[in-house]
Order: sequence, then structure tokens, then C-alpha cells
Amino acid sequence: MDASAISFFGQPEPGSARPFSAATRAGGLVFVSGHSAPHDPARGIHRGETPAEEVRNALAHISGILAEAGSSLAQVVQMTMLITDPADYAACNAEYVKHFPAGLPARHTARFGVPTQARVAFACIALAESANKDPQP
Repeated sequence: MDASAISFFGQPEPGSARPFSAATRAGGLVFVSGHSAPHDPARGIHRGETPAEEVRNALAHISGILAEAGSSLAQVVQMTMLITDPADYAACNAEYVKHFPAGLPARHTARFGVPTQARVAFACIALAESANKDPQP
């Protein structure tokens, strides 16, 4: 595969404390970096009051990244759920399943402890939309 077949989305500004792209598209797949729900109190943006709200808001954020990269939550084949408190696991799962009505992607869950107040974050691998379209004759 040549390097031109790789597309980067949401690249960080030089010197950013987050030295990674939001997503990378290559080989018919979209790889989304770990993201929690957006949080910017100065602009009135809050992660959510409950674990379920954080899941809802984080998956909405992931959905936007996937759309920009040419995919969607319906195309996710593998999801990673990162949680800070195992006590939130059931509440996170109850909201999570609502976002995959056609079937649940493969998933693993791990505890995380990055310098953030987020309770949950997600990373995923999805098919790029063009990967599912039939070739034109």
C-alpha cells in the first residue's frame, strides 16, 4: 500500500498536547482514535451528568468523526469502550446498545486513566462506505 492511500482526519495543531489524528482511513477501513464526549464549559458544552449521557454524547462525537471519514456507526466492526469506574459498566452498556440497533460490533472494555474527567471514551474500527458498495460494471 502506498502512503497516498492513507487519509488523516482531524490532525492536531503543531505542538498539541494530543499528538494524534481523530481518525485515519486506509485499506477500506476507518480507524477512530479514542474520544470522550466533548467538554468545553466556556462554550456551554458538557460531557453529561450521568454515565449514560456521556456514552450518548461520546458516540455522537464518534459518529461525526466517522461521517467525516466516510463511514458511520452502522459500519463499525470493532469498538473499544474505555471506562474509569467499573461501577458505571451497566449504565454505559444500557445506553451503548441503543446506538447499534442492527447488531452489536465486536467490543472490548478496559479501564482508563488519562488526564481527563471523562467517565467513558470510545475508539473503533469501521468499514469505509465505499468498501460496502458494489463495484460498477
